[in-house]
Amino acid sequence: MAAFIAKQMVGNQLKSVTGDKDEEGKKNEEGDEDEDPEIAEARREAEEKRKDKHRKMEEEREELRQSIRDKYGLKKREKTPEEEVAQPLAEGRIGRKKKTPAELAAENNADSDDDELSSFPKNLTELQSKVSELPTKLAAGVGEVTQKCVVQ
Repeated sequence: MAAFIAKQMVGNQLKSVTGDKDEEGKKNEEGDEDEDPEIAEARREAEEKRKDKHRKMEEEREELRQSIRDKYGLKKREKTPEEEVAQPLAEGRIGRKKKTPAELAAENNADSDDDELSSFPKNLTELQSKVSELPTKLAAGVGEVTQKCVVQ
């Protein structure tokens, strides 16, 4: 009981020293709304400068790409409408583009069709010959087993 009372008395003071994470999160959210207009303007200007810097870098890269295309006689790849739609989604993405559920289903269907049909012979005569060979193969297998195993 004494530990509980001591914890109640010291607990609130300890939160004020260490800072309660829930309260800090609320303070940060409120701080964004009450942010000084000068700070907001400076943040917006910094963002514009950053975007401008990246735009200039991309222009320089495009000039370099074009010079290489001219030097080696390469043609610029034309973007299809599908690529243009996928481009905003893939921005900042390192790997390949994400497949849509329709593409995944089509791929799975193609794989399963190939797997099912690959195990079957292409014509009826092959199937008949394989079926007729089965009893002889089984008999040979059983004969080998009986020769290797000795019943005591």
